[in-house]
Amino acid sequence: MDLDHAACYRVLKLRDPRFDGRFFTAVKTTGIYCRPVCPARIPKFENVIFYPSAAAAQEAGYRPCLRCRPETAPDLGAWRGTSNTVSRALRLIEMGALDETDIEALATRLGLGERQLRRLFRQHLGASPVSVAQTRRVLLAKQLIHETQLPMAEIAFASGFGSIRRFNEVFHALYQRSPGALRRAQQPDVSAGPSGEISLSLRYRPPYDWSAMLEFLRRRAIPGIEHVTDRHYARSISLDGTQGIVRVESTAGAALRAHIRFPKLSALPGIIARLRRVFDLAADTDAIGAHLAQDPALAPLVKARPGLRVPGAWDGFELAVRAVLGQQITVPGAIRLAGALVARFGEKLRDPDGALTHVFPDPAVLAGVDPASLGMPRSRGVALMAVAAAVVADPHIFAAGRSLEEAVAQLRALPGIGEWTAQYIAMRQLREPDAFPAADIGLMRAMADSAGLRPTASALLARAETWRPWRAYAAQHLWASA
Repeated sequence: MDLDHAACYRVLKLRDPRFDGRFFTAVKTTGIYCRPVCPARIPKFENVIFYPSAAAAQEAGYRPCLRCRPETAPDLGAWRGTSNTVSRALRLIEMGALDETDIEALATRLGLGERQLRRLFRQHLGASPVSVAQTRRVLLAKQLIHETQLPMAEIAFASGFGSIRRFNEVFHALYQRSPGALRRAQQPDVSAGPSGEISLSLRYRPPYDWSAMLEFLRRRAIPGIEHVTDRHYARSISLDGTQGIVRVESTAGAALRAHIRFPKLSALPGIIARLRRVFDLAADTDAIGAHLAQDPALAPLVKARPGLRVPGAWDGFELAVRAVLGQQITVPGAIRLAGALVARFGEKLRDPDGALTHVFPDPAVLAGVDPASLGMPRSRGVALMAVAAAVVADPHIFAAGRSLEEAVAQLRALPGIGEWTAQYIAMRQLREPDAFPAADIGLMRAMADSAGLRPTASALLARAETWRPWRAYAAQHLWASA
């Protein structure tokens, strides 16, 4: 990815926050890389190099600035719009793909060769996939050092390092000091304890329409596993049989505050990745809004809600069940059915918290249920069982490894999954910014003409061509307008 040196330097001199996260500045004379908003003295023009990602700067031998803390920069890498393949690879890496397997396996999941994947990463991010994964671990560890009082051993595992020795080696190589030396406050360590309680910031690039996000999640909250107030969103979670609870609220500044209670500290990177996906924290709403506002029908909607995001999903199977239940009935009706499903088949929380009493049913449990016993049309019950069986057979079926067209085609091959459901899953779970359920009655109603005549699904799809590659955000603006 080419960066114009003179243009980046002008941004650096202005310390323009609009470019925070878009590039990083490495200083040759100090060996440090910074965010463009760093308050330190501006280095000379000839002494700086600009990199498109923190991983590229670290791979080139530069260490993170202790003053501007690059780990706190908004993460815009997955939304640069330059390569859909790189965006999907970044989402998989964020979910721990390279913690479990190697680059070859990651490339296979994306449907391309290892050499091609390396080339795309070098072209668009200036770093290899391994460097990206390593940088994420280091920056998360550094954030935990600054924002928590966790012991260093717990931070090592919570940030994705396989051993304390490796954790110490990386920090000594990068910072020429021990991890503990980076902690400014001299306070006693506070363990996460047996329940694994951690609180940390999740940063984004403003603006952010928090009230719209909460309202969307509130209307779709499933009793027993979700609870939404006018201040926060909370839900129960279950990963590999381990239960926990997360609560997210807005704070001062461009950040959300996540309170996580999960006994297995090594799961923290994946939990953070899921939360960032649910709350769409990587979106560049300025760029998206500027593109959509070129359409006269969308311009006033974008102006009214400049920070609108597309709410994501915590789990693909859970979202698919929601979508199937919601076919041809109202949102409240679908939520009632989902609540009954959770109460009957969801495992009870061993440590309930107020309204949070269960975790969502496991796919293996629902796959063995008699569709006739579910109290809903048999065709819908059969579709639920088919989705559950598909997840049991392929746990990666809802992972972001394929193109939008391939993902929709694979989802539509399942019984009871039509175009609308497949596009909706692609939008909220696969985080495809161009997914668009054109047959949605709410979208057609929002685009009705002055006489109240609604466009057909095919006509709406044709109109939406100019909204590419952000049709999912156009859909969210249209839904919000209603």
